[in-house]
Amino acid sequence: MHDIIEVEIFNKLFSSIAEEMGIILSRSSFSSNIKERRDFSCAIFDGRGDLAAQAAHIPVHLGAMPLTLAAVLAEMKLRPGDLVITNDPYRGGSHLPDITLIEPFFAAAGDSSTSPLFYLVNRAHHADVGGKNPGSMGLAASLAEEGVVIPPTLFHAQGTVNASFLDDFLRRVRNPEERLGDLRAQAASLSRGRMRLNDMLHRYEAPYVFNVLDHLKEYAERLMRSVIKKIPDGTYSHTDYLDDDGSGSGPLPITVDLAVQDSTITADFSRSGPQVHSPVNTVRSVVVSATAYVFQCLVGEGHPINQGTYRPLQVRTRPGSIVDAEKPAPVAAGNVETSQRIVDVLLGALAKAVPAMIPAASNGSMNNIAMGGTGSATGRQFSYYETVGGGMGARPTMAGLSGIHTHMTNTMNTPIEALEHSYPLLVEQYSLRRGSGGRGLHRGGDGIVRAYRFLDKTRVSLLTDRRQRAPYGLAGGEAGLRGINELVRNRRKKKLKGKVVFEAEADDLLVIRTPGGGGWGRAIG
Repeated sequence: MHDIIEVEIFNKLFSSIAEEMGIILSRSSFSSNIKERRDFSCAIFDGRGDLAAQAAHIPVHLGAMPLTLAAVLAEMKLRPGDLVITNDPYRGGSHLPDITLIEPFFAAAGDSSTSPLFYLVNRAHHADVGGKNPGSMGLAASLAEEGVVIPPTLFHAQGTVNASFLDDFLRRVRNPEERLGDLRAQAASLSRGRMRLNDMLHRYEAPYVFNVLDHLKEYAERLMRSVIKKIPDGTYSHTDYLDDDGSGSGPLPITVDLAVQDSTITADFSRSGPQVHSPVNTVRSVVVSATAYVFQCLVGEGHPINQGTYRPLQVRTRPGSIVDAEKPAPVAAGNVETSQRIVDVLLGALAKAVPAMIPAASNGSMNNIAMGGTGSATGRQFSYYETVGGGMGARPTMAGLSGIHTHMTNTMNTPIEALEHSYPLLVEQYSLRRGSGGRGLHRGGDGIVRAYRFLDKTRVSLLTDRRQRAPYGLAGGEAGLRGINELVRNRRKKKLKGKVVFEAEADDLLVIRTPGGGGWGRAIG
């Protein structure tokens, strides 16, 4: 039996390897979305496919990775030097721009007579993977319109690059040089993880490491169960809505029936609305990811997150629903917008069970903007994607934070200098949206105002929500303000829909005002 200190040391050791993988990926990538915004995640799995450790990266990536690896291992037997690439949402992925690389780690280099000891995995959001819209994040009617679908494929086969796959992929995307640079950065990240695992196994024998790892997973499971036991047994239901599907239909209901029994949770989303003909659909892996995230938050910071964390959690969905769409439904916004609403629904249900533990709704949107075109100065195609933060929901004991990415995203902003250096636009305003947080005993955080001046004709896609239905307050707190998208052309203002694709002219100004967080508790006086 290993003591807690020993288990925690190995948790830190594994987690530090994943963190170092992320540092390599960030510093060697080409696109600002990965380099500056750090829209990527890294994790380590053991030879059974169980999550061993992850870095503190993007929740919507990390919670889905176990399902991606399981899908790959069900289809492929990996050998030394192999490197798998995939972005298929219907095989444990999230949406097409999130490209996952998987590398097996063997006890001895080149020894294919044994099974892998570990799997190193990273997932990065690429600024474009083809499709009808630059940035691959706009409205589309099918998965094929969203971009290139990569089923589990050997990117490297026993150390040799799969040139036919790579050439075909690069022909189908915008800015292939940037895509290639980012893929190489992902491969370098896994190489660093392999190096550090070798270091570990030179210090500790493999049987000892795996014995400690088993205890680490049991420890994480006990922590999760101890938190669930604090929630009174019962079934707690909540419904919240996405504004619309981008083509006029809405609101779109998402419902959870949260059953708590002793130290287990069953989150049943079967009563959610049917899938639609737009990218707000999501896949089951994202629902699992959002559910795990919410309960990991209840456990608190600093705790180990691994396969043991997931054992007390069961997720049920209905195939053909908006939270378990069937192929070939488009899903680009499901990963970024629907995932946020799933979190709001889960927190709304938990607020009925343990109100003193649950914050009000945060801004509830990743406020996605993708753009692209051909720069007049360079004559080269460009594509860019970013999310914009908003207000955090107020907490039972304090106000929400302002101007921050919340819940299923954990990215940073793109510095204005980097954005203006790389793309034909100017950022004319970047500020807090004062007064947008909901009032209450504790006030919700304020949203953000971000205004883009286009210097060339640019095709722009917006995937945003909470433009019609405001983020809710709790315990008598008021809702946060809804978001607003606005285009200014020739000094005339035009309100834009939450989900829209349009052609911006040179000198147009796009102004994004993101929602504030909900307030918590009744204001005094």
